[in-house]
Amino acid sequence: MTWVTIGLSVGILLSMAVVLSYVLGWANIKFHVDVDPRVVSIMDALPGANCGGCGYVGCGEYAEAVVLEGEAVSKCVVGGQNCAADVARIMGVEVGEALPYRPVVHCGAHYEDRLGRHEYRGEQRCSAANLVAGVQGCTYGCLGFGDCVRACQFDAIHVVDGLATVDYESCVGCGACAKACPRNIISITPFKSAQVLAVACSNKDRGKNVMTVCKVGCIGCGACARISDLFVLEDNLSTINYDAYTDECTLDVMKACEKCPRKRLVFVGIPTREDLEKSRDLKAPDVVEPDFKTTVDDTEWRG
Repeated sequence: MTWVTIGLSVGILLSMAVVLSYVLGWANIKFHVDVDPRVVSIMDALPGANCGGCGYVGCGEYAEAVVLEGEAVSKCVVGGQNCAADVARIMGVEVGEALPYRPVVHCGAHYEDRLGRHEYRGEQRCSAANLVAGVQGCTYGCLGFGDCVRACQFDAIHVVDGLATVDYESCVGCGACAKACPRNIISITPFKSAQVLAVACSNKDRGKNVMTVCKVGCIGCGACARISDLFVLEDNLSTINYDAYTDECTLDVMKACEKCPRKRLVFVGIPTREDLEKSRDLKAPDVVEPDFKTTVDDTEWRG
């Protein structure tokens, strides 16, 4: 009786296997969707980070958009120019030189620079603390709980003494940190050179109000704007017209940096050897290496 039971079980399982194999084979043929081989080739060329920096959910969706919708071939910030060239070759098009995009943090205040800061015992996340009034006096500044750090897949941003700090040598410009910041004080900005000048503040309140909440915030005094046309006051905050910035503006820029009473004009990015040589004898805020960042409007190439 036992052998009969075993035999029946084996027979039933074999029958089910045959039937299921037939059904799966039929479904594979019936519902088969042809995939453009270029999509597969582009996916192989992409780094596979699935970071979302291109604006799509993952590399697969971006590859399909390039082939089927004519999306730009240079949107992979992780792969950079070499990846764009490979994708362009697959698509049979040319790709021009593209500016690298990097994050800029719109705040320069460490813990010791913040006034009116209170102990926060809630969930240690910026998204949660941002919903609570009175965590710190400045409602524009970095909260320092590291939502951006947790979002970064490349270990390129860290909270240093309460301030989000970018490591530009590791950063690929994927934009994850900017999306994670609940105060929108991190913007992904095109870097025209290895380093750019930045206004290390985002507070748009009047100067006297800024001084009550921060030791280093921009007070909108206009000293920089009186020295150079590159600087414009917008909503009590100094901004920089990067479209008009050239190497010929260096002298005026350095004078503006020296005149700024709060020292909010700083260089962010990775300085070249030539940059360091030029600034050796000039009085200006420290050249900030892969560490301190800030500035630039969220929607325009201004900072």
